[in-house]
Amino acid sequence: MTKHLNKVRWLVLTTVFLMLILLPFIHLYQTYVAAHAYDLLAPAEKQVYDTMEMLTSPFVSDPEHDLDAIKGNTWSGTFFGFRISDPLAVVSQSFAGLSLYWPFILTGLIPLVLTVLFGRFYCGWICPATFLYELNSNFAVLMHRFGLHTGNRHFDRRFKYLVLGVGLLLSAMTGAVLTAVVYPPAIIGREIYYGVALSGYSHVVIGGFGAGAVFFLSTLLFDLFVSRRGFCRYLCPGGALYSMLGRFRLFRIQRVVENCNDCAKCNAVCEFGLDPLHDDFGQECNNCTACIAICPTDALKFSVSLADQPFKGHGHLGKVYQRNLVNKTKEKSGQGELP
Repeated sequence: MTKHLNKVRWLVLTTVFLMLILLPFIHLYQTYVAAHAYDLLAPAEKQVYDTMEMLTSPFVSDPEHDLDAIKGNTWSGTFFGFRISDPLAVVSQSFAGLSLYWPFILTGLIPLVLTVLFGRFYCGWICPATFLYELNSNFAVLMHRFGLHTGNRHFDRRFKYLVLGVGLLLSAMTGAVLTAVVYPPAIIGREIYYGVALSGYSHVVIGGFGAGAVFFLSTLLFDLFVSRRGFCRYLCPGGALYSMLGRFRLFRIQRVVENCNDCAKCNAVCEFGLDPLHDDFGQECNNCTACIAICPTDALKFSVSLADQPFKGHGHLGKVYQRNLVNKTKEKSGQGELP
């Protein structure tokens, strides 16, 4: 079952991304319905109206009100009566306002509890930027096949905590939520909304996107030519917050040394440059399960623990362990060691 979790994760990421595109179109459709002026709409607007009516009519009878069940984006939104916010949104707004507004703070409770249980799972399972970043990583693999160079530089992971701290400090000083300016999930949700709902369907590509889209594009280029998943690893303020919250997560991936053959495929596939082969996951792990999916011997699994296991040695199916085992056997029987 766990072998297929990565496929489920991709389904969730795709669904979240498509919802971010669909929701502003729903908002646009509701606006047209409320205006009661179908005949006055431009041809492109009528196309939006007709398409959304076709998609939603089997499920709702009063689109102006019934479609309010899901609103917002991954920064903050309403889902069937429940208001849910990104913990970074809650923390940033509290710093910007220099006050605690408990109704808003409580909207971050569900993601907070899930992070305590599953660690940095938002980065691997929900974040719409992850959907694009992993596609970007696949493009990098394609570039390698054609002999083109991509970047793989390493930096200090702690730098993202500095970005988070400076962002919160500046938010407190200016009264503006500045972390959202450099936070990819917020940027993507905001840019898609502006591109569709505020700029008009006919100008989605030409005039809908702004500086946020340019910034996000620069993060894709940074990941491609400087450091693999570099923005998430070293710069993302949300990643910093989720890493801290998930340090003592309850569900974590661990290696079954008896099944491990030391092939190191788990290390190669890890987008965050972790070291599952040596039982080193740490607080950066987002439980994406890519390592579980690629393991040929089912040596990785989820377990309930408050800490990673210490390094348990070479995999029992690997050449090093098998050679050492044979040597020990020969020593006991009085024979020499294998070369």
